[in-house]
Amino acid sequence: MEIKPQAVVIPKETDHLEQGKYGPVFPRTPACYGFTVIATVKPGRAEAIRNYGRTLAKALEGDPYLLAPLKLHYLRWVLFDDDTRFMYQGIFDTDFDKYTEDAIALFTKSGVSTAFENLEGFPEDWRTNPEAFIRFVREHQCPSFIEYGEYPYVTSDEIKKALRIKSALSEMLDQLQ
Repeated sequence: MEIKPQAVVIPKETDHLEQGKYGPVFPRTPACYGFTVIATVKPGRAEAIRNYGRTLAKALEGDPYLLAPLKLHYLRWVLFDDDTRFMYQGIFDTDFDKYTEDAIALFTKSGVSTAFENLEGFPEDWRTNPEAFIRFVREHQCPSFIEYGEYPYVTSDEIKKALRIKSALSEMLDQLQ
């Protein structure tokens, strides 16, 4: 099986894309699905965002599978412009609608808040008003125009399975020696 890296150009116009529950469904790319949100930080709230990052990391130490329902590959959070702006970048295996619905359900169920609460314009009723949450994300989304995958269209579950097989093979080979 040859794995060939691939890139896909994503069109600027979305009129031709299938419409999901909350807007256009961007195509799956070699990097799977994802989005980038850039928003203004409420004055004086940058440290709260950093603290939330620490809280989330600590929660993951206690439950490494806390975010598993989101089918994430990567998350990246960046504070920039002297801590006045925030970038959230996520790559995941589900489409936008499913990811955001799953995120709301996960945070509501676990009682965990979201760093987005520290961003200007984020709806206070986001837990009970998913449409407002999604509208905020869509309004602050900066779509990619190209996405690349070194191992294209591979899900996080497939990667984990391959790593388990590799580990089992290594263990078996070690026992043969």
